[in-house]
Amino acid sequence: MVMIIVLLLLLLPFSVSSHGCPPEKCGSFDSIPYPFHLNNTSDCGEYYDLRSFGFQTNDYFGISSDNMVGLYGCGDSSLCRSDCGGCHDENTTTTFASSGCCYLLSDERGGVWRVGDGFSVFLELGCKGFACWIGSSSKNDVVKHGIKLEWAIPSNLIHGVCDVNARIVNVSSVNLGMRCKCFDGFVGDGYAKGMGCLKACLKDGQEAYGKACYAKRHDRSKLMLVAGILALCLSIATLGALFCMLKRQTITKSGNLDLDQMRSQSSVSFHKGRRTRLFTHSELEEATKGFSDDQKLVNMGERGTIYAGILTDGLEVAVHKVHCTTETDLIQVLSRVKIFSEVSHMNMARILGCSIDSGYTPLVVYEYPGNKTLEQHLCQGGVDGNLGLDWHTRLTIAAQLSSMLAYLQSEIFPPVFHHGLQSGCVLLDHDLSVKLVGFELFNCGSNGSTPFSSKNDVYGLGVVLLEIMVGSKSVELAVGKIRNGKVEEVVDPRLYYHEQPVYRKEQMSIMADVATRCLLFGGDGRLGMNDVARELVHVTKESIDNIGSRRIPAGLEETFSNSSLLQMISLSPDSIYVP
Repeated sequence: MVMIIVLLLLLLPFSVSSHGCPPEKCGSFDSIPYPFHLNNTSDCGEYYDLRSFGFQTNDYFGISSDNMVGLYGCGDSSLCRSDCGGCHDENTTTTFASSGCCYLLSDERGGVWRVGDGFSVFLELGCKGFACWIGSSSKNDVVKHGIKLEWAIPSNLIHGVCDVNARIVNVSSVNLGMRCKCFDGFVGDGYAKGMGCLKACLKDGQEAYGKACYAKRHDRSKLMLVAGILALCLSIATLGALFCMLKRQTITKSGNLDLDQMRSQSSVSFHKGRRTRLFTHSELEEATKGFSDDQKLVNMGERGTIYAGILTDGLEVAVHKVHCTTETDLIQVLSRVKIFSEVSHMNMARILGCSIDSGYTPLVVYEYPGNKTLEQHLCQGGVDGNLGLDWHTRLTIAAQLSSMLAYLQSEIFPPVFHHGLQSGCVLLDHDLSVKLVGFELFNCGSNGSTPFSSKNDVYGLGVVLLEIMVGSKSVELAVGKIRNGKVEEVVDPRLYYHEQPVYRKEQMSIMADVATRCLLFGGDGRLGMNDVARELVHVTKESIDNIGSRRIPAGLEETFSNSSLLQMISLSPDSIYVP
């Protein structure tokens, strides 16, 4: 309610006498302070009494330094300025210079008034009253009679207020005040519950906004939609048939699992995709040293645990131990293993096969590049005694991870989601490239199912990005400091923030901003994985350009091959639209 009232005050002209006007009310706002009021029928005089001026700077409003003040009765004339004469009140023929002592609130030459002050500071110089104008001090400008207030939102209330295409900016006249401002290339008020931020562009020589700025795809989009629906129906029918077949053939008359029958059916299904095999529980138990804690890579709670292991032929593997409770869960695991085994991406660890001869505890086997997890590198430092991951490597890991997730969600049908993203699931090879594991293999939500959407992955990526920035899993305080503009206080000390060149500090600020927006807007779907990937890939390209000789990492090239997302590498974030 307060915000609406002040807008009314700023739009209406006012003048009040030295004795003041009766207080007015609006809704729950108890009293509008003198000299402000809601109507313009007052017969009050030209000057306002400094002692009666009721407005004081608070958490939401401050007196703007754009005001020009005319003072009278001052005992000290040294505060008067000669460079604001010649301005005219639009409703009178009186020049501003003739009003008395002219004072510019924007004066930085040792003036009396400071940002955050009211007008009472002039009482100390013997001034009795004032008049105020809004505008510049140019002699050719006509200014308006009135007082300009600056409005802001307290920093502790700005959470979730800004539009997804807006950033938070500080306000000069309000202590710890902030406002929302649209990114370059967007127009609007910047607020999620207001006008928001619309894409701005030139179309046929005319300014255009919103949907008009995006390329329309007619026939091709319709064909893709029809093809998608047909593919979905076919997939559902196939999975339904597989479910019925496995259920019928794997449950014996006594109600127990027939492992031989299930192994036979699973082997046929897997061989239709990439080369996969059925392992025995005993050989994977031996490979992981009895699933010992020393071999544990990451514990994902109800989603299972992943262990490092070495097979008898010397092949390094990551074994995902899943805990099912029903045969339905077990069949769902087999179905998703089949789907994931047919997905090919350089930054997704390849599924080698699984084991199903241990009842309701299936084991899924991934390739393991053998260079620990991202979590281990961040929390324990680097291998071989070095200082850990440098900034360029961390930035590349973030870009590979986000762009791979965007690819799986946008370019695969049906889309593939992780639903359990954390730094322990990010394996690194010896070139420090990403190999992601730990995809959800059956619905293990609290109500028995987990929605297949990108929301959880965007939020999870935000947490991982903060860990990359901070260098550990302790990121609770990072968001608050980032939102207060104190990025340097959260950056991993091993990155030596203050010794970095300006462009790297800017990259760190951008990643911090992206991570924060993932946490604020990823959970409710207002920020998509495509948007996140576009920003991080763009920053990575700039980093490569700055260091000169390095190329785009191979993982990123594969992510965007034969895809509309390829544009991300060559175009700026504001120049393209990613569906």
